Amino acid sequence: MTGLEFAVLDARADSHGAAPTLLFRIRIQSLRPVHAILLRCQLQIEPRRRPHLPSEQERLGDLFGEAPRWKDTLKPLIWSRSSLTVPAFDKSIETELAVACTYDFDVAAAKYLDALEDGEIPLLFLFSGTIFAKEAEGFRVEQVPWDNEASFRMPVRLWRDVMNAFFPDCAWIRLRRESLDALQRFRARKGLASWDEVLEVLVGRGEAAAR
Repeated sequence: MTGLEFAVLDARADSHGAAPTLLFRIRIQSLRPVHAILLRCQLQIEPRRRPHLPSEQERLGDLFGEAPRWKDTLKPLIWSRSSLTVPAFDKSIETELAVACTYDFDVAAAKYLDALEDGEIPLLFLFSGTIFAKEAEGFRVEQVPWDNEASFRMPVRLWRDVMNAFFPDCAWIRLRRESLDALQRFRARKGLASWDEVLEVLVGRGEAAAR
C-alpha cells in the first residue's frame, strides 16, 4: 500500500478567478513514490464544532429549527465536491484545491456561511480517488483509502472577503420567473428606482398587515 496522509495547511482567495473561489493548500505525504493521483474531495461543514451567537441562531432557524432542538438537528452540510490531478512526487507534495463559493441561498451551505458573523468555520475534507504508482513491470493502481480525511478551521472573514470582492454589499436570491415578472410590474407601476425600494415597500406592507 502507498500509505497517504493529508493535511490542509491554509486557505486563500483566488485573486484571478472569474467567480468567487477559495484555494485550499493541501499537503499529501506518501510512504512510497507516486506517479499521479486522480483525487476527489467532498468538503463538509461541521456546525457542531463551533458555538453560534443568538443572532446567528435566529438566521439559521430555517436550516436547523429552533436552538433547543439543535442537539438533534445540527448535522454536517456538504459544501462542495471537487477533483484535481496530483502530479508525480516522492515523499511529499503541496497542491491547491479550488472550491467555488455561491450566494445561492437555496444551497444550504451558502445559507449557513452567510449567517455567520465571526470566528471560524469547522471544515472536514473527505478524500477518495485513484493512485498510480510505477512498478518495474508497469503501473500499480490503488484506491485512496476511504478513511483519508483532514480537518481545517477557516476564518469566517476569508469567506466574507472573497464574496465581497465580487458582490460588494450585495446578496442574491433566486426567484421563479413568474415572481420576478410580478416584481418588475410592481416596480414600474410604483415608479421605484431600485429593487431595494421594491422590497422596502413590500416588507413595510407585510409588517403593517401583521400588526
